Amino acid sequence: MSYAIARLKKLKRGNISGSGCHTARERETPNADPTQKNIRFIGSLDPDERLEDLVLAKIEEHEQRRKIRTDAVYCVELLLSASPSYFRPDCPTNAGYYEPQKLDDWVEATHQWLADEYGDRIVRAELHLDEATPHIHAYFVPIDDQGQLRCNHFFDGRQKIHAFQDSYYDTMRLIGLERGIRGSKAKHQDIKDFYRIVEEGRDLEVDDLSAAQLKAKAADRDRATARKQEMEVTAKALASENEQLRRRIEQLEQDNQQLRLKSEWSTDLALNDVAWELGLNREHEQWRGHGHIVTIDGSGFTDFGNGLVLSGHGALDLVKHVNKCGQTSAIAWLGERFGEAAAQRAAISSARRMTSEIIQTQSAPQFTLPVEDKANWSSVECYLTQKRRIPSDCVQMLYQQELVYADSKANAVFVMRDLDANSKGAFLQGTRNNLSGYELGTHRRSCWFYFHLGGKATDKSSKAVLCESPIDAISLAMLEYHVKGIPDNKTLYIAVNDTSSLPVEQLRNVPHVQIAFIQPNMARTVKKLLPHSTQLKCEKDWNTQLVNFSRQLQQRHSQQNNEELEL
Repeated sequence: MSYAIARLKKLKRGNISGSGCHTARERETPNADPTQKNIRFIGSLDPDERLEDLVLAKIEEHEQRRKIRTDAVYCVELLLSASPSYFRPDCPTNAGYYEPQKLDDWVEATHQWLADEYGDRIVRAELHLDEATPHIHAYFVPIDDQGQLRCNHFFDGRQKIHAFQDSYYDTMRLIGLERGIRGSKAKHQDIKDFYRIVEEGRDLEVDDLSAAQLKAKAADRDRATARKQEMEVTAKALASENEQLRRRIEQLEQDNQQLRLKSEWSTDLALNDVAWELGLNREHEQWRGHGHIVTIDGSGFTDFGNGLVLSGHGALDLVKHVNKCGQTSAIAWLGERFGEAAAQRAAISSARRMTSEIIQTQSAPQFTLPVEDKANWSSVECYLTQKRRIPSDCVQMLYQQELVYADSKANAVFVMRDLDANSKGAFLQGTRNNLSGYELGTHRRSCWFYFHLGGKATDKSSKAVLCESPIDAISLAMLEYHVKGIPDNKTLYIAVNDTSSLPVEQLRNVPHVQIAFIQPNMARTVKKLLPHSTQLKCEKDWNTQLVNFSRQLQQRHSQQNNEELEL
């Protein structure tokens, strides 16, 4: 596994020069190859330009509203790299070597990430090739959007450091690098200590070891390497599982918060509190005053005063009853005494009770198809066959199946049914005007204009073709009929002009689904919902294509007739 590496070091003003001298190789660096040239890809190539001057100039571009503290962070050094196994997958231990294409991909991705994340606040960035593994030192001046020096805004606390690392790792994923283990307890060794160890290791003698000892050490190394790889795989799996659990916990906390808010909003005000605020006094289990004798049972109340027995539910009803006022005044009174949020809760609770009662006791208006006017059928038939060029046999078939007819205004009425063939809507297409829309009361989510071709009536549909309108569905069916004839298997042609009304569950059981929509956005949405579907492309719309096809056929027949007459 090859990992992306992203670290940072906060630099106070007194540390900037030393860091700049090191990365510019103005000082001797142990283990650095002086024959290798490093590359500065952000910032001036002027060797006399000091890093500290660049940082101060960037800060001075904006007036600082507060005096900068002496211990403030002026600059952040970003160290970006990758595992040796990424740059040299065939020989990770060959220090200093790298595959040029791997290096180019990594540098390009890192350069783009620096530009996207920090823009011109990166005042210098250098690619180092003179050490064991390529790496980049980039210097970021932590100026916020208002031009103020605020390092804490970017890197204060573990969460922001993780966000910085996540951002880099998300980009590096595109070139095949993985993220290290989130929350790892591994410690980064200070670079000065590393160089010290390198220097001390130069005096280590291996010539004194026997061949057997060298083999034993090699075997130990191989076992350690294998064990390390096993531990990496295990740790990576655990880290992935922990990340999934962390996200699940966050989602559960959000869900819990939403449920708590819903619970609060669905709870009406306590009627005892409302009764007290209304000026009633509690005597045992009753609230008395102003001629009222009220008993409260949960959200309900009963008034035995004034020789009558009256019942109600909720805070709003109680206020209306005692104050002898209407809905508006009762809500205003609750808002004044308990606050706006409490008044809203009472109003919502009342509305829910009323809604529930209406739904349980009242029947919804049933859809009624437009009245058929057979006297206008000839006009509609002419419109469909002459203007829309739908074959007469097809129009007659749909008419006999009661899927299309004429209304009193000579509109073509396309009957919309649920999948059990119950009429629940209608689509109207004007033949004398530009009318095109649904009949009032149509159940748009649960009914469609559709018909079948091919197969037996008892067969299940083996293919479904989705179009945007009844005219398009009929037109595409006729285009396919002209080319292929009646399909061997039962095919469903259905008009669906919005994904909200798409019968997804039923279509998932159809082996072959074709999307014949003109709108590309709608087609893409359906493709996500029905991954097994395929798309049919059309230049304009299917009826235009049918009209053009019919004209070509007519011209061809006319030409053949003329040739026969000439013979």
